[in-house]
Amino acid sequence: MNGDIKNTSVGIEDGKIAAVGNIIRGWDERIDLGDKLIIPGAVDPHVHFRDPGLTKKEDFRTGTLSALHGGVTCVFDMPNTVPAVTDIKTLEEKKRTIRSKAYTDYGLFSAITKDCDVRSLAKGSVGFKLFMGSTTGNILMNDDRYIQNMIKEIHPTGKVISVHAEDEGMISKEVEKNNHDHLKNRPAEAEYSAVSRLATYCKGAKINICHATIPKTLELAHSAGFTVESTMHHILFNCEKEGSHFKVNPPLRDENTRLVMMDRFLKGKTDIFGSDHAPHAEEEKEEYNASPSGMPGVETSLPIMMNMLRKGTIPLGTICGCTAKNPGERFNLNKGQIRKGYDADISVFDMRNVTVIDPDKLHGRSKSPVYAGQEAIFPKMVMVRGEIQIDDGEFQGKAIGEDVCGH
Repeated sequence: MNGDIKNTSVGIEDGKIAAVGNIIRGWDERIDLGDKLIIPGAVDPHVHFRDPGLTKKEDFRTGTLSALHGGVTCVFDMPNTVPAVTDIKTLEEKKRTIRSKAYTDYGLFSAITKDCDVRSLAKGSVGFKLFMGSTTGNILMNDDRYIQNMIKEIHPTGKVISVHAEDEGMISKEVEKNNHDHLKNRPAEAEYSAVSRLATYCKGAKINICHATIPKTLELAHSAGFTVESTMHHILFNCEKEGSHFKVNPPLRDENTRLVMMDRFLKGKTDIFGSDHAPHAEEEKEEYNASPSGMPGVETSLPIMMNMLRKGTIPLGTICGCTAKNPGERFNLNKGQIRKGYDADISVFDMRNVTVIDPDKLHGRSKSPVYAGQEAIFPKMVMVRGEIQIDDGEFQGKAIGEDVCGH
């Protein structure tokens, strides 16, 4: 429950964890998992499953199937789809589109715009997304007056505001040939400026800074009472990586910055882990300057972490905290812990089952090579609310995913 490894039994009833203890008697069905490691299913608070409107890149069926194979049992999908989720009509239409496709539980973000109806959107949204810098989709909101007003409106709803924190006024549009050029166009100062502005007038608000890439962001965000989200690509890769498959917003930073952020992550100094799974069609990635930013990651992130655990570079408590417990608590869900009363979302790992990532064997639409060759441990079994969806590493389930907002 707290990252401690011990022999125990978990009782499941009606999709909930009914008991946790050394010996549980009186259950109709028993599964003996031997010496395998049982952890809470991951809650990934940052995916782009491209449904509706961009389904040649991904859809909710392939996205949630990919998530399951990565030990993720709940995902929060971002609003920059086509159409973008900016009003109650598009939110409800998106819910209808994806409802029968989901293999994991899910929540949907709505985008903050200057005229969005916060009250109606809050009822069906897991949170709100604020894009202070331009990225995929056109839902930019970088005016402090509107941002401040919207955050005041959202605060009474209790919903989290997840922020793409890059100051649009500091982003250049110069031609790019490589990741160094991309880094120059979107400097670290743009990230720090955006967080600084929020810290000035939103201190204490329920804000989550997405994909933080520099130590100053981490420190300032925490001082303002914000949570901070890390991504695998920003802690594993630097701007020396070649090719548009590594083009992402915010960009990959220099090696020294990466090492510091990796150290912070390994020591549990970042709060939440999000994959920022953002796949694109292969032909879109052919030419650097024209290539959209983003890479997949929902299937590979936790398995890479589990291999880090095997090698002794990260504690289990840090993994369970940033991938499950913390996002569950931050977004006020009954998920993310193996504890009585919580949803029985469970991932099971055989720590001897080390493999090398082969993009062609992943389950999403994108076969991006970014994580090719990385060592990983994929789950042997995954349960969503007590229902076995992955067994012996193979999909055995069905589209049982539910909206965490209950609509």
